[in-house]
Amino acid sequence: MALFVVRHQHEPDRCPALDPEAGAGLLNYLSRPNVKQHGITIKGEAVVQGEHTFFLIAEASDEAQLRRFMQPFSQAGSLDIYPASTCAMVVASGGCNADPPDVGDLAAVDPEEACQYALESNLVVHKAHPLNCETSIPALVGSVVMPNAHFYVRNHFQIPKFNPDAFTLRVHGLVDRPLELSLTDLRGMKSHTTVATLECAGNGRTLFEPPIAGEKWNLGAVSTAEWTGVPMAEILDQAGVRPDGREVVFLGADSGSVAGRKEPISFGRSLTIDQAHDNGVMLAYAMNGEGLPVQHGFPLRVIVPGWYAVASVKWLTDVEVVADPYDGHYQAEKYWYEWERNGDSVREPVTLMQVRALITDPGPGQEVTCGDVTIRGVAWSGAASVARVEVSVGRGDWHQASLTGERKRHSWQWWELQTRIDEPGLVSLRARAIDLAGRCQPDQAEWNRNGYGNNSVQEVTLKVN
Repeated sequence: MALFVVRHQHEPDRCPALDPEAGAGLLNYLSRPNVKQHGITIKGEAVVQGEHTFFLIAEASDEAQLRRFMQPFSQAGSLDIYPASTCAMVVASGGCNADPPDVGDLAAVDPEEACQYALESNLVVHKAHPLNCETSIPALVGSVVMPNAHFYVRNHFQIPKFNPDAFTLRVHGLVDRPLELSLTDLRGMKSHTTVATLECAGNGRTLFEPPIAGEKWNLGAVSTAEWTGVPMAEILDQAGVRPDGREVVFLGADSGSVAGRKEPISFGRSLTIDQAHDNGVMLAYAMNGEGLPVQHGFPLRVIVPGWYAVASVKWLTDVEVVADPYDGHYQAEKYWYEWERNGDSVREPVTLMQVRALITDPGPGQEVTCGDVTIRGVAWSGAASVARVEVSVGRGDWHQASLTGERKRHSWQWWELQTRIDEPGLVSLRARAIDLAGRCQPDQAEWNRNGYGNNSVQEVTLKVN
């Protein structure tokens, strides 16, 4: 089906609505049931008040079909039909005159559909192709897990589309028993379920000064879900890792071109054998009790609890045990902290999530009345569970908040503080988290060239009446 915009204009004395019966007939002709019988779908219609001009957005197999349907209008005045596209497709393509995004030979999700779904799910879209969008802060308020539709989305390439019946995971390399596992095979193996928070390493990048290139994440590139799948240790034990195996490489089906590489690459990351065995790593096929949504890695993805989400490779197709350090683009060249210290360049790989607290209620700029105020939020850390959260009101002393709900090792922790504000005006709220490993949020995270791991203390300003 193709999308069209229709424009019809008639003279005032030929307006069909002048005759009530003719007007009613027009409404019946444009009714959804009647239009459907003609094989056309109307997305919207409107009349420019006082100008006798009518616009229609419609889907039809071709322009000729739509013109036949619109013939009664052409008899009353002019009729113009324009090939059209949605705003989502135009933005994904890079302009009104651009062709649809090229996905090459990859079986891929339509970029327009993926973007439109994200918008309808109230995600904040940063880029339409490849799709990158964060969860709005108000949507973070609520239960332990984030509903699948509201879970933030981070992609480097186009979203692959699989036939689950034809899916095969290859486990190969330095193993005694190479494996080829179907989705049915994986679901029949020993399973594990865990609640884990995933955060993009660039979450909070917009808060660094001076500004840093990259996706313009605010604070919503973080979400929590219940993941179900096969422990990675089970896979490795079945395959039998050889003595010279040092790393496990995870390759996804998503691929594309990157600067500095002549050939397209697949997204890949690696862990050491010990990390893959002992870190609760799993190959997940379910999210919040449902099959993985396509934007989150269907049919299979890696989950590395406690680590920034770049390690949790989506659309997993290959697990390879290798002897040498993996040198893939997103392992060796990207996802490194890079600092300038005493004139020297210092690099450190992005691994564990930093400790962080986030104020979810009240929101920035919200108006509250003098008196009792409840401050709520969420906190998490990759190194250890959250030990405590402290809140400062009006740049005053830090007060310990109450932690709510069960403490989980790899899941965010909800907290709240009951306080009182008696003076009207603008009042700042700040929150910081401390984990059981003794790590505390800094007032200002150290600036780094790629904008990773910004866990600066968040500040929210209220208007108190």
